[in-house]
Amino acid sequence: MLREALCQQRFICVVEFVPGLSGERCAVFESMMQRAQLCGWPMVAAVADRVSSSQDLSPLAAYSRLAHSLPTLLHFSGKARERHDLLKQLEQMDAAGLDQLLLLSGDRLPGHEPGQPVRYLESVPALQIVRQARPNWLLGAALNPFKYHEEESGAQYFKAEKKLAAGADFLTLQLGFDMQKHREAFQWMQQRATPVLLLACVMPLTFKTATFLEQVPGVVISPSMRDLLAAEEAISRSHARERSLFRLGLQVIGLRLMGYAGIHLSGIHTPAQLQALEKVIHAQQEGIQTLAQWSAAWEASWQMPGLPTVIFHPEHADWRMGQSSVHATSREQYRYHVLSAVHTLLFSRKNPISRGFGWLCRRPVWRTPRGARWLHQLERRLKGPVVGCDTCGNCRLEDTLYVCPETCPKGLANGPCGGTRLNRCEFGDRECIHSVKYRTARTTQQTHVLTDRLIPCVDADARHQSSWPRWFTPPQKEERHGKPRSSDADAMEKIE
Repeated sequence: MLREALCQQRFICVVEFVPGLSGERCAVFESMMQRAQLCGWPMVAAVADRVSSSQDLSPLAAYSRLAHSLPTLLHFSGKARERHDLLKQLEQMDAAGLDQLLLLSGDRLPGHEPGQPVRYLESVPALQIVRQARPNWLLGAALNPFKYHEEESGAQYFKAEKKLAAGADFLTLQLGFDMQKHREAFQWMQQRATPVLLLACVMPLTFKTATFLEQVPGVVISPSMRDLLAAEEAISRSHARERSLFRLGLQVIGLRLMGYAGIHLSGIHTPAQLQALEKVIHAQQEGIQTLAQWSAAWEASWQMPGLPTVIFHPEHADWRMGQSSVHATSREQYRYHVLSAVHTLLFSRKNPISRGFGWLCRRPVWRTPRGARWLHQLERRLKGPVVGCDTCGNCRLEDTLYVCPETCPKGLANGPCGGTRLNRCEFGDRECIHSVKYRTARTTQQTHVLTDRLIPCVDADARHQSSWPRWFTPPQKEERHGKPRSSDADAMEKIE
């Protein structure tokens, strides 16, 4: 149904279900989905993956507990996952007759601290893996446009380009309430040579919900939003719930008028709540036929006597698309140019020094257990203090402007997750490395590196060994032995 609705350009309502640890809410969710439509729009179930805990019931397990078959979009979260986990889910989905998947890198795994060896299978290589294994499946990915510094916002759109190139059929916006950012994302998509359809995640917002969401990475709740929601809560809880549902209905109408293909509805858990939302939307639609009418109604819904005008962005941070003023620091530029020169000298394979170094790295001694350990330790000790290398066995520095992806706590190479806040990493202890990459790319005119090069995941069996012999191994030889191909072969894949 989701594929048909998107192809026919019918507005669609994707309803998110979070199974939790036991899946005890499956029956209630199923009763809600029996309605099949919201305001005449087809409804599709979306089963979330590892939202509250890594011990949550899996999307497939939750789906199997439904008494009746439903049109369903499963999620796959890459946190604490490897390639084999994804391939296993594909086989299980085949057995269940499912072929629609939303691929996410995933937010911070509970208990994960920087420096711990937790891997995240990020969405770009995950999309490539699924697209290659299941060419005809319907695949989606996420975009978070609710960013208010140029670096983090620009990096989000750069990564979105990669997701589309990797095979995403549609994008779903992460949760946000700044409708100007919704317009920005839609305009960005329409400016692409081959735009795809956009969905937007929405949910009812009360003071209690906002207090929780303030702790969710990537979700922006401004102080003025919080003050208005608190004032509504002070009148009564029923009044606050009524206002939150009213604004949710308005947001849905606005997204439809903007041209969004549908909504990804969260926070609605019962048939009664869904019926109340439908009633609100029907009542509002009668008087709102244009975006101008909607804009006036949306602005009025966020006003309250005695309170200042609500703004949806963080204080002193309101970057909008089209503005560009960032510049890499002198240290960042110096670092890039020095490492680029060293790379050209040793790893270009074109000059005598590089060819000589390559000859040395291909000696049989490095294929012995002792030689491999020694070379691994040498590379780690040389590169670790300079770039933070974790010797992943397949060096990607050339594709990341010499900012090592292993210095990201999630190990993301293709771009940022959605959890940054004003350039700060979701873990809170550093600036996001992808903001540094964005500044460097802008200053050195290398932005194509961050949009065009799809970086594959590093498999578990390739880690903690030297990347140098593999770098200099001819592609044909590696293919004959069934090993990962060298960077030159990867580059040809990227071009194709």
